Amino acid sequence: MGKFDDVRLHLRGRSYRWLVTGAAGFIGSNLVEALLKLGQQVTGLDNFATGYQHNLDQVHEAVGSEAWTRFSLIEGDIRDLATCRQACAGSDYVLHEAALGSVSRSLDDPLLSHGTNVTGFLNMLVAARDAKVKRFVYAASSSTYGDHPALPKVEDTIGRPLSPYAVTKYANELYADVFARSYGMETIGLRYFNVFGPRQDPNGAYAAVIPQWVAALIENRPLFINGDGETSRDFCFIDNVVQANLLAALADKQGAVNQVYNVALNERTSLNQLYLMMRELLQERFPQLRQHQAQHKGFRAGDVRHSQADISKARELLGFEPTHRIGEGLKEAMDWYVRHLAPQH
Repeated sequence: MGKFDDVRLHLRGRSYRWLVTGAAGFIGSNLVEALLKLGQQVTGLDNFATGYQHNLDQVHEAVGSEAWTRFSLIEGDIRDLATCRQACAGSDYVLHEAALGSVSRSLDDPLLSHGTNVTGFLNMLVAARDAKVKRFVYAASSSTYGDHPALPKVEDTIGRPLSPYAVTKYANELYADVFARSYGMETIGLRYFNVFGPRQDPNGAYAAVIPQWVAALIENRPLFINGDGETSRDFCFIDNVVQANLLAALADKQGAVNQVYNVALNERTSLNQLYLMMRELLQERFPQLRQHQAQHKGFRAGDVRHSQADISKARELLGFEPTHRIGEGLKEAMDWYVRHLAPQH
C-alpha cells in the first residue's frame, strides 16, 4: 500500500509518545489500539461525556496485557487548560479527537458545543504549543463545507455553515492556521466524512446513523429514514481514518503540513441504499429482516443534502489510500455489532 506501509514500518522500529484526546470514544479508541499494536507509548485523555470505559476495555483485550502497559489514561476535560497541559507534557504527537459531535446536539445546546469544540480546542493548541510537540493532528469535519453546492467537495472551497457544530469545526481550522503562522506549530486537520465502524455508539439521541440502524435491525424495531432517503453521504470506514491520522502525523512531503485534508472515499451512498445494504448483510443471521421495511420522517434541520469528498489532495501529499470501500467496511462493522449488540442465547 506504499506510504502507509512505510509509516507502520517506521513506527515498529521507533517508539514515540502520543497523546490521543477523546481516547475512550469511537475514533479515539481505534487510534489508541492501532498505536499500541505498533509499539507506541500512548496517553489518553477523556472526560467520558461521550466515551466509554468498555471501549478501552476492548482495546486492552485486542492488544494484550503487555502492550496495555504502554497506555496511561488521564480522566479530565479539555475545557480545563491545566488538564490539557498535563496531558501534553512530554508528548511527541497529539491526535486531537475530543469534541462534542452531532449537528442536532449543537442546535439543541450551542453553548456546550462551543465550550468543548472551540474553547477546548484552543486550550489544546496552547498546551501543545507550550509542550513543543512535533505535530498536532486534529479532527476537522465535512460540515465545514456548509451550503456550498459543488460535488465532490474540494478543501479550499467552502460555503456558509449550517449549524453551530459546523461553526465550531471551522473555527478549529482557523485557530490551527493562526497557530501555525504565529508560533511555528505544525498542524494538520482531517475533515472526516461520516465515519463508521466498530465501537461507534448506537445509543442516545445523537447516535450516528449506521450504529443506530444496526441496533434497530438486530432488534427488529422500526427504523426511520430522514426525508425521502435520497440524501447521500460519503461513508468512511474507521480503518481509513486511522490510516489518515498516522500518515498526517508523520507526513514528510513538501507542503504537506499546515493543511486540511478530506478523509473519505470520493463515493456517495444514499440513505435508501445504505438501508438496503445493511438489511441484506444482516438478514442471513436475522431472517425476520426479510420483511423489514424502513419508515420515512421529516428532513433533519441543519443537514446538507449531498456530501462527497475529493481525496486527491490527501492522496498526493499524505499518500492516503483507503483500504475499505463501504461494502467491506459495513461487513466488518456488522460482524462487530452482531457480537456486541445481538441478544446472547
